[in-house]
Amino acid sequence: MGIFDIIGPVMIGPSSSHTAGAARIGRLALEILGEELASADITLYGSFAKTGRGHGTDKALAAGLLGCLPSSDKIRNAIELAGKQGVALHFSFSEEDMGHPNVASIRAVGRSGRSVTVTGRSLGGGRVLITDIDGYPVEISGEEYTLITHHHDVPGVIAQVCLVLAGHHLNISNMKVFRKGRGDDAVMIIHTDEKVPDHVTDELRACNRHVEQVMALDII
Repeated sequence: MGIFDIIGPVMIGPSSSHTAGAARIGRLALEILGEELASADITLYGSFAKTGRGHGTDKALAAGLLGCLPSSDKIRNAIELAGKQGVALHFSFSEEDMGHPNVASIRAVGRSGRSVTVTGRSLGGGRVLITDIDGYPVEISGEEYTLITHHHDVPGVIAQVCLVLAGHHLNISNMKVFRKGRGDDAVMIIHTDEKVPDHVTDELRACNRHVEQVMALDII
């Protein structure tokens, strides 16, 4: 544990869990969407739902979805700023038990019409964990460079992706594969020592016909 895990992050707002963590969840959802946001339906659960407005959770999520960091002073007026940018935000507050007190689920729609649903938890001290992307269980903290692939579960796909990364001298620190079932749709989460460049993600998309989507996330 480092000193910033104890005292919390540099941030705007009264709560590292409800404000800083929420901003990071929103920012990660934007990164996963991979394009400018057009609209978002946001559902808050647990403590987020009960006390979120008072702690600025809604504003922080909005700011993150607009690309702001937890330290941005735009958090205070993020919902109004979203309206001025033509971004439609809708908030719902649920009593459903999600197994954690600080949970947000975001269905984000981009300007191209592409959509993604991201569920994340705020763990305290500004730390977060993305636990679900479009129904796939994942584990993304935003503290490491992350490569995500959506692919079909057939032999050779994982090896080919790793070969492409090795060919560009990109080191894998750890990786996990999640699949709906044998031979079904799958997601691969790869953490690397540096961000995977755009030209490498383009190569990964073309390396195998079973690789449907590739995205590289920055550290948030």
